[in-house]
Amino acid sequence: MLNTVARARTEAIFTPLARLLRRAGVSPDAVTLVGTAVVVAGSLGLMGTGHLLAGTLVVAVAAFADNVDGVLARMTGRTGPWGAFLDSTMDRVGDAALLTGIAIWFIGGGDSPAVAVLAVACLALGSLVPYARAKAEALGASAAVGLAERAERLVAVLVGTGVVGLGAPTWVLGGILALLAVASAATIVQRTLVVRAQLSSAPR
Repeated sequence: MLNTVARARTEAIFTPLARLLRRAGVSPDAVTLVGTAVVVAGSLGLMGTGHLLAGTLVVAVAAFADNVDGVLARMTGRTGPWGAFLDSTMDRVGDAALLTGIAIWFIGGGDSPAVAVLAVACLALGSLVPYARAKAEALGASAAVGLAERAERLVAVLVGTGVVGLGAPTWVLGGILALLAVASAATIVQRTLVVRAQLSSAPR
């Protein structure tokens, strides 16, 4: 839901930038890869070394600008399965880097192993959520259900790292990660049951 609303509202914002990139000969794939590199740098280079607020700002800006590649692709007529695959895959890379950066800091200098464990749990469970949907669609079923989409999960994590970076207690981020882990686990169970019902009723 949040992803759909954000995309509609940012389309107009990024259209001028997309036009400049088109004139410069920049491809949508290049924009996707550069955006992912910025997210990885902000997550591992900043958050992983304890600069939570700076890392949050860098990742948030890169995530907000994630729609530029889509706008540019539509503008240049390069939309298609490859672009969708690359964008989705790079989103997973960015998510993994963000949670890994959090885990690295809190298991070391951040001195909160519990938060690090929760970050790893979110990483593992979060990777299973899109896998369940992709596998279901490959089998001819639909699993477009769940408590929180990627955009909501990303915003929640960034709010947590941002407020902790501003001085809030570590448990705030820990609580957010715990809720996300539970939501991801519930989504996996929900998608499993939905797909089982669809495939069980399908003709053999």
